[in-house]
Amino acid sequence: QVQLVESGGGSVQAGGSLKLSCAAFEYTASAYCMAWFRQAPGKEREGVAVIYSSRSTKYADSVKGRFTISRDNRKNSLYLEMNSLKPEDTAMYYCAASLRNWNCPLRGENFIYWGQGTQVTVSS
Repeated sequence: QVQLVESGGGSVQAGGSLKLSCAAFEYTASAYCMAWFRQAPGKEREGVAVIYSSRSTKYADSVKGRFTISRDNRKNSLYLEMNSLKPEDTAMYYCAASLRNWNCPLRGENFIYWGQGTQVTVSS
């Protein structure tokens, strides 16, 4: 049974940094697309960043230049390094995994496995 376990969320002041981790079990992270999504209270879920099996990456415009998605194949883990955090980055962040290895638009329907989420709170 595939499991995605996120960690690394927390509270930080604006301008600060956090690094989220997602450990994958019964799933080969290197073979497929993986992504980070987020959802703030009262808002729709938003795709943040995706990494293809080729290690190509794509980002939402709102986080370009501030966030970096990466993968460690040996640890079978996904990461999201977040810098220059803003209050509007406050949300529950979810790790997501696909069974596609290319053409993985940042839409929820393209990902079939989801973690439980980790909260990120940025204060002004």
